[in-house]
Amino acid sequence: MHWTHTRPVGALIAASMAAGLALSASGCRSDSPKIALGSPPTIDGCQIFPADNPWNTDISEHPVHPNSHAFIESVGLERNLHPDFGTVWQGAPNGIPYVAVSGDQPKVPMTFEYADESDPGPYPIPDNAPIEGGPDSDGDRHILVIDVDNCTLYEVWHARKTEEGWSGGSGAIFDLTTNKLRPLGWTSSDAAGLPIFPALVKHEEVEQGEINHALRFTVRRSQRGYILPATHFASRSTDPNLMPMGLRLRLKADYDISGFPPQAQVVLEALKKYGMIMADNGGDWFISGAPSPKWDDEQLTTLKRVKGKDLEVVDTGPILR
Repeated sequence: MHWTHTRPVGALIAASMAAGLALSASGCRSDSPKIALGSPPTIDGCQIFPADNPWNTDISEHPVHPNSHAFIESVGLERNLHPDFGTVWQGAPNGIPYVAVSGDQPKVPMTFEYADESDPGPYPIPDNAPIEGGPDSDGDRHILVIDVDNCTLYEVWHARKTEEGWSGGSGAIFDLTTNKLRPLGWTSSDAAGLPIFPALVKHEEVEQGEINHALRFTVRRSQRGYILPATHFASRSTDPNLMPMGLRLRLKADYDISGFPPQAQVVLEALKKYGMIMADNGGDWFISGAPSPKWDDEQLTTLKRVKGKDLEVVDTGPILR
């Protein structure tokens, strides 16, 4: 969900930081992409960002942010986590899908509403690429495409197919071999200027028993500011107790997860070790994942036992405005 975009403030600075649903269709890989464990994770042998990338950083020992309680209270101490993924919801795959393509996938022209903060096309989007919420969705309509031969991620928000190619609200291209960020002040296919695919909870990871990256989450109200690796804010509020984009939280180390079912336990272990990064305005405490018919929705529902008071904010850097 994007705010009416704020314009970049000051010079647009290129910054770097060292610190799915697979579709078998014409133009797509005929086999399901292979998500592999390791540090960092990979897809079809393509490493998803360097090991020292923020998404792949263990933050279990990071200091607690001095404003942790107020940040969490602004969302809800008693409000529960919500897994925003699963099997099916309202007749469409539940979650944000993705598709892996080979390096020879034809690229198509792109037009963007926010062209001045988007990476221009062409993008290697298959004709029948999976769209978040399904082809008739009136929601965010994300399309995520990974060129696994060139380790390049293409993401589009509010994507729609046109006679000339594809259009979108905004689009971003990420070189998965580097830590390069968006220019400061720029959005991406997400309000925070972050990539989405690396942050999704994927069934393949859970099935293997470990998620080796931070997760993506949303809150309804945010403040006018961001923390790297985020590069964009989506609010006019200057309330210092609202969460800025890029704020990182983790599940408290002493939270007992032994009573949770296997799929939920893997997600909760990741929240303790890698945490989750605030990436957009949306449902409070909504955690993003890729849809899969293999999810056990009853197991995922148990994640709702976790409440805001069970989390803490970690200090990963200053708020930029």
